[in-house]
Amino acid sequence: MATRLTRPQLMLACAMTAAAGFVDGIGFIHLGGYFVSFMSGNSTRAGADLAAGDLLGWAKALGLVLAFVFGVMLATWITRGSRIRRIYAVGDQPRAVWLSVGLLALAAACGSLLPAEAAVAPLIAAAMGAVNATFARGGEVSVGLTYMTGALVKAGQHAAAVFTEGWNTAWLRYAALWTAIALGSAAGAATYLLIGLAGIWAAVVVLAAAACLLGGSARRQPR
Repeated sequence: MATRLTRPQLMLACAMTAAAGFVDGIGFIHLGGYFVSFMSGNSTRAGADLAAGDLLGWAKALGLVLAFVFGVMLATWITRGSRIRRIYAVGDQPRAVWLSVGLLALAAACGSLLPAEAAVAPLIAAAMGAVNATFARGGEVSVGLTYMTGALVKAGQHAAAVFTEGWNTAWLRYAALWTAIALGSAAGAATYLLIGLAGIWAAVVVLAAAACLLGGSARRQPR
């Protein structure tokens, strides 16, 4: 959970979450109300579209969910084989992020080519799924970077504990993650309105920088 992250890890997680929100803001407007990182929203859209008889909308929402899950699977596959047995598998983190960077870069390139534009949405969704494998504990995702419902629940729980158990700062960590994705999505939406899908390149740069930082951290870890 976020409380188990060190301060540098939390700051990096917030930066990556902001990048995910940025991409989701772009995708939300581009797709007319569908998400590329928030799969609970797409699951609701799929059900609503199906009930309304909108089979195309249902297929679009379901396709994004499947692409996201595929990204998670792919990231898990490339990291699990050499997972370092630590609380946080720092040595494997860059692989998941670099996979996300590659998928996003491919999506951005496809966005500039009209015949390939249909591939943009599933590629972005897969990239957002992959980045969630960054922070893992015991083979399971410990910090979700593209969805904040759990973080808000934790923030509420720890905030309530302030009134019964005394002051704690744990809720601030979860609130920071939510703030990052909210601000990132606003920035992404604004960027899309200015330059369209080319805005994805900004997220590519941020996540590539994060991968470099994680790689440097891994090299400094004692063997």
